[in-house]
Amino acid sequence: MSSGAGRARIQSLRMRTDTGESYQERINRVLVHIQQRLEEPLPLEELAGVAAFSPYHFHRIFRGMVGESVKEHVRRLRLERAAGRLRDSADPITDIAFDAGYQTHESFTRAFRAMFGDAPSGFRENRREIRALDVAPPERREPLAVRTERLGLTRLAFFRHVGPYDEVGQAWQKLYAWAGRNGLLGPAAEILGVVHDDPEITPPDRLRYDAAIVVNERVKPTGEAGIEELPAGEYAVAVHRGPYTMLGGTYARLCGEWLPASGREARSSPAFEIYRNMPYNTPPDELVTEIYIPLMD
Repeated sequence: MSSGAGRARIQSLRMRTDTGESYQERINRVLVHIQQRLEEPLPLEELAGVAAFSPYHFHRIFRGMVGESVKEHVRRLRLERAAGRLRDSADPITDIAFDAGYQTHESFTRAFRAMFGDAPSGFRENRREIRALDVAPPERREPLAVRTERLGLTRLAFFRHVGPYDEVGQAWQKLYAWAGRNGLLGPAAEILGVVHDDPEITPPDRLRYDAAIVVNERVKPTGEAGIEELPAGEYAVAVHRGPYTMLGGTYARLCGEWLPASGREARSSPAFEIYRNMPYNTPPDELVTEIYIPLMD
């Protein structure tokens, strides 16, 4: 790079960061960029530009704040998405391998086995057997009631939790404190949780969950508060009644019973949950949670 180009690059970075953006805001922006574009090449220079860091320093900053390198993060998310497709679809393994960024079946198999301890074909067979056991209906169990709903593009402000799903309380505390300071709470506030990962596939310490509130374009990311969008489209909606610790069973029935019977397929974007009452004033057995699974058109 010439000295003139270098000075221009530095000036560009300064202009983008003079607004007072924190490191966390910039890392949030690149995390959202990655999760929305897993099928794209995602070169380091592009991601550094999204975060407004120099490519040289960006890699070190990302590893220090996220806990894994850019390459490890992207590779893990792509392999986890591939594992979900292996379990939940009949797509050919070669197609899944190619979509995960692998040019050969052999290279995909090596990487997949290293992460999950099984070849893709074995994982598909074994996980489907586990899922079938999870959702086997007991005698006289009522069919799961599911409706479909078409939603527009939804803009969210969020605080991200990375770790076991039963430890998301701190993210919610941060969201409510931030939303309260910014005048976003009230009777019309729409609060939801975005569930990025499947605990059957992703290690507990890497599960991603966003405590989120619907916002308009005037709300900007600040500090730990990031901005993301839920894509427009059709969703399957099931109502879970009872403790949050039992949500996994309703997810299993929705994905393992309703989806196959309906002939529909899940779209590659996050599920989310809308909480119709709150645990601070509702007994666990009376909690009502709506689960939204995105569907392919």
